[in-house]
Amino acid sequence: MRILLVEDDSILGAAVRDHIVASSHSVDWVTRLDAATTYLESAAYDLVLLDMMLPDGRGISFLRSMRMKGCATPVIILTALDQISDRIQGLNAGADDYMTKPFDLSELSARLNAVARRYSGNPNPLVEIGDLQIDLAARTVARGGRPIDLTAREWALFEAFVQRPGQIMSKVQLEERLYAFGAEVESNTIEVHVSRLRKKLGHSVIDTVRGIGYRLGNAR
Repeated sequence: MRILLVEDDSILGAAVRDHIVASSHSVDWVTRLDAATTYLESAAYDLVLLDMMLPDGRGISFLRSMRMKGCATPVIILTALDQISDRIQGLNAGADDYMTKPFDLSELSARLNAVARRYSGNPNPLVEIGDLQIDLAARTVARGGRPIDLTAREWALFEAFVQRPGQIMSKVQLEERLYAFGAEVESNTIEVHVSRLRKKLGHSVIDTVRGIGYRLGNAR
């Protein structure tokens, strides 16, 4: 997933960013709402992690503005405000989940993956494609009970296809799943990872749509 983190606490922000990157997601981290607005207008995000108290305003107003503009990107609120009224206000403004600080980073991973699955149309983390058994929560792939090892980037790419069955994804969209803003991207990165996934999971697991991009196929 590509995630936008809006958090002005440098220690917490760095911890969350590093944890997300270690979980094979790409993340852009901003500390102000004006920067968050610019980033949302510049790229397609799978999820936003939003603090409620930022130097240039309140996250709740930012969230309401997002929804009024028709932005359907899922949002998880991260805040020290722990009153029931605060939770209700956040959820009513359009948040998909609400976590109070301090929180466990492993729980954060579980919650963002659960929200992503709901938006992909299948909240069940267990998926079968051909003879492959995929556990999106555990981030594992197996064939006939035998695990298949994927690198972090191979998994991130494969997960993008699994979460969007039938949807054609361009090379640029796939690169955005793997890299944050400003990261150097080699021109053949996607081709290399697609080739490796085909070798490990089966040539038909990813279809090439010539001149457009790639989409999930049938592993066999």
